[in-house]
Amino acid sequence: MWIQKTRWSNSKKQVFQGERYDSGFEAGVAMELFAKKKAGEIKDWKRQVKIPLVVNGFFIANYFIDFVVTHLDNSTEFLEAKGLAFPTWRIKHKLLEALYGDKPDTKITVIKQANNFTLRKIKKAT
Repeated sequence: MWIQKTRWSNSKKQVFQGERYDSGFEAGVAMELFAKKKAGEIKDWKRQVKIPLVVNGFFIANYFIDFVVTHLDNSTEFLEAKGLAFPTWRIKHKLLEALYGDKPDTKITVIKQANNFTLRKIKKAT
């Protein structure tokens, strides 16, 4: 059996405040949220919250959002720290926006990482 590794799966796990994060970028966002809570700019935040995506009574999938931030005015912000956006994530995120985007006290934010890389050309086998 062959195990194929893609070059996109090389993000290294990071630890901050005893919690393990999927990437250094996500851990950096957690550091910012920790500092904002300590400074009193936000009320609270949670990480890796499971949100069930249910349409017309049918369970579609679970969406694990990176952070849920509770602001001082009790509004909720879903915060996603994203490096590469794969097609599966795009579909789930659009479904999340459709289900939760129109709620009055809910905001959905995606923080994109600036990727400074170039794609290499793949040679066709002749």
